Amino acid sequence: MACGEGYGSDVLARTAADVVGVDANPEAHEHARLRYRRPNLRFERNLVETFSTPADAVVFLQTIEHLQDPTAVLEHFRSLLSASETAGTVFVSTPNVLTLAPAGASRSDNPWHVHEYRASEFEQLCRGTFSSVQLHGLFHARKLRVHELALRAGWDSVHSRLRLTRPFYDRFTPAISASDFALRAPGEADLDRALDFVAVCTP
Repeated sequence: MACGEGYGSDVLARTAADVVGVDANPEAHEHARLRYRRPNLRFERNLVETFSTPADAVVFLQTIEHLQDPTAVLEHFRSLLSASETAGTVFVSTPNVLTLAPAGASRSDNPWHVHEYRASEFEQLCRGTFSSVQLHGLFHARKLRVHELALRAGWDSVHSRLRLTRPFYDRFTPAISASDFALRAPGEADLDRALDFVAVCTP
């Protein structure tokens, strides 16, 4: 849902039996349709609120913070699961306002965000629709964790003085991979320090 230019749908289609990427934006839909082609992958131009194909799983990443009525959308996703032959799962992610917002601010300066959540607020939102919600936090790991610690130690002031900013990040950024992030449960880490939250929701 809200698949954007489609690369996430393509990643899911590497292992899923069948994937539908849904997005209302005509340019994003056309890009996805032309760029990512697999026998088990298709793209549909539609609103997440009105897409009606039953699903075993719904994946909705980094979008719920943009919605005026997130509860209505979560209820719609649950209805898609109810129509499927299996119990189904909804995966929803959103940024953590405590790490997204500047220090001392109550929210970020992103003008497109309608709601920004703390862990407890996001979990409460999901529990209003689903009977089971497992909340996880996304954290830096490996290279990104080292970089995070370097920034705390003053790396930003060093690379600019040495004129290393562009050469360093031209090499560092493309080297980032999924292994440089870690998904952790509440018992494994303080979710208030997470970059993003991922809720695993079942009816």
